[in-house]
Amino acid sequence: MRWFGKGVCGASLLVAAGGAAAQSSVTLYGVADVFLQYQGNGAKHAFSERSGGSSGSNFGLKGSEDLGGGLKGIFQLENGYTINNGGLFVDSSALFYRQAWVGLAHDRYGTLTFGRQYQPTFWAVYPTDPFRGNEVLSPLSAAASTLDRHTVATIAAAGRSSNSIVYQSPVLGGMKLYAMYGFAATTTQPLVTSTGNMYDLALTYTGASAFIGLAYQKQLGGSETLPGLPRSLNLLNTERFTGAVAYRIGIVNLQANYTYNRSVDAPAGSVAAALGAANSYSIAEVGATIQATSADTVEIAGIQRKTRGVHENTLGIQVGADHALSKRTTLYARAGYMKNNGVATMSWPGSVASGPNASQELVALGMAHRF
Repeated sequence: MRWFGKGVCGASLLVAAGGAAAQSSVTLYGVADVFLQYQGNGAKHAFSERSGGSSGSNFGLKGSEDLGGGLKGIFQLENGYTINNGGLFVDSSALFYRQAWVGLAHDRYGTLTFGRQYQPTFWAVYPTDPFRGNEVLSPLSAAASTLDRHTVATIAAAGRSSNSIVYQSPVLGGMKLYAMYGFAATTTQPLVTSTGNMYDLALTYTGASAFIGLAYQKQLGGSETLPGLPRSLNLLNTERFTGAVAYRIGIVNLQANYTYNRSVDAPAGSVAAALGAANSYSIAEVGATIQATSADTVEIAGIQRKTRGVHENTLGIQVGADHALSKRTTLYARAGYMKNNGVATMSWPGSVASGPNASQELVALGMAHRF
């Protein structure tokens, strides 16, 4: 892969040199995050080295060009990788799994961008999760990505959408509007999944020590190939309603969010109907982030994922601590517990619940370096 590194560096230098006259800039940035993990999963116990427990390991390029009159051309490309083995994160077929977009930004009128981007619902929730929506160790991410027996046909929140168009308004009186339209998309990893068009709207307010986020998302259905099923599972049209709030009192930032996920009824004779896999479900999280010292942060979160109409729910709690060695390097620790009830199978991403009514424990120690 040496030729690849040289190519990227060379291209970056050429862009930077050529853009100097056009008042443009390109920034290379990233995170290297690694941690050691212990997980108890029923009667099973495992130790492992993993990537991205505090901030997902990534590197990216972002830039802008001043086009005059307050207008800029902007872009961002962001890769996700696993530093423990050098692989690509989640999807080995996607070089820029996290973000890949280009567009225009105006000081007065906002931004319009095209590509693979974060959903507006993500920005409504992100400031209210003590573990910042981390895709590996955040209990909120675990709840959102769970494939439970009775909800697997109700499309889970993805956080990002490919083939999308996003408008972000300028901030007016502390309020900001996000709007997304996404065309149909297909992914091959971690499961072969096709979904229809979607739209997502969010409104956020920041000010007076408070944050408030409201969002609505509608995702049209599709299909998904699951191991063990004789044919593809039909995914159903799904609506998502989200409310989130945070309020800072001194060194303590109190946080809470709630999402209700509702699908249409499964057609008679479909795989989703045969499995009873179209139940609605809710996710509720409460927690706090405490800035104990200038270098030390403490996080705590309680989570509940509840399926409607059946006995299937999960309760969990997680605590964390971060110690900044410098502006770029942080040591961190996480400890969490989850208890599944009924046939719920919620687990931290990368592991599978050992069985019905199983409990899980997790301890992680890691470090993250930003560049």
